[in-house]
Amino acid sequence: MIDISIDNFEEQVIMQSTLTPVLVDFWAPWCGPCKSLGPILEKLEDEYGGRFLLAKINTEVEQQLAGAFGIRSIPTCILMIDGKPVNGFAGALPEKNIREFLDKYVKSEDELLAKEDVSVAEELLAAGDIDSARQKLQEALTINPANGDARYDLVKLFLQIRDLESAHEYLNVELLKKPMDPRFLALHYWLDALLYVQDHPQLDLPQLEQVLHNNKRDFVTRLAKVKLLMANESWSEAMDELLEIIMRDKKWENDSARKMYISILEILTSMLPKTNPQTNQNKSVIAVDHAKLVANDPQAELISKYRRKLSMVLN
Repeated sequence: MIDISIDNFEEQVIMQSTLTPVLVDFWAPWCGPCKSLGPILEKLEDEYGGRFLLAKINTEVEQQLAGAFGIRSIPTCILMIDGKPVNGFAGALPEKNIREFLDKYVKSEDELLAKEDVSVAEELLAAGDIDSARQKLQEALTINPANGDARYDLVKLFLQIRDLESAHEYLNVELLKKPMDPRFLALHYWLDALLYVQDHPQLDLPQLEQVLHNNKRDFVTRLAKVKLLMANESWSEAMDELLEIIMRDKKWENDSARKMYISILEILTSMLPKTNPQTNQNKSVIAVDHAKLVANDPQAELISKYRRKLSMVLN
C-alpha cells in the first residue's frame, strides 16, 4: 500500500498501472465507512501477492486528484490498468464483492506465470534459441490456453520454421472464434500462402511475371505470385503486387487483396522490438518516441511507408 499525492501520482499510479493493476482508494480520515473498507483492501492486497497494488488518496489533502476523477462520495475505489481507469465501485462493499470485482480484471497466478514464460520465450527467440522458445511458449499455453500472446508467438514460430502441421493445430482454435483476432487472421493468410506453395511446387516467379506482363489484370496469377512472395517472406514485394490488384479493382474477391495487405502489415508490426511502457510519460513523449522509432528502425519505416501507400490508393 502506498499513499498517493499529486507529486507521485504519475509514477506510482499511471506508470505503475502499465505493469500491474492499481486499485486507487479515495478516502478521508473522518469517513466511517472508509475505516472499515481500508483494512479489507489491505488484506486483499497481501492475499493477492502483488497481482494488484493498493494506492490510497486522502481527499482532504489531495482535492485536485479527487476532482480530476470526479469523486462525489467516499469511499470510492477506481481500478487503473495501462494508465487508464477501467472500472470502480463506491461504498464499503463486503469482502466477497470486492474479490469478485478484482477477479474480473486481475490476472490469476497461472496467467502471470504464462505471461512470464512468453517474455522469456521472446528473449530466447531474439537470441536465436528456437527450441527453448518453443518449449516456453508451449508451457505458457499449457498453463493458460487462453493466452493469446503465447499462441500468436508460437504459431508464428512454427510458420517461420515451416512446421505447417503444428501451426495449423495451434491456429485452428483461434480461427473458430467470432470475431477473429486480426493477429490470427494475418497468420492464417501466411499459413495459407505456405500451404499453397507447398501444393504447387511448379510455381516459378519468372513465369508468373511473364504472364502478368501480358495481362496485368490477371488477378488469379497475381495472387499466386503474392503467395509465393509471402512464402519467401518477401513482404514488401508481396504488398506491391497486392497494391496492383487494389488499384485496379478494390473489391475483387470480396476485398481479399486489401485484407491480405493489412495482414502483412500486422505480421511486420509484430516483428518490431517491444517497447517498455515505463518510458512513455505522456502523449507527447509517446509521439516523439514513435517518430524516433520510425527514424531508427528500417522495419518501422517500411510499415509506415506501406500504410501511406495503401491510404493513397484507397482514397
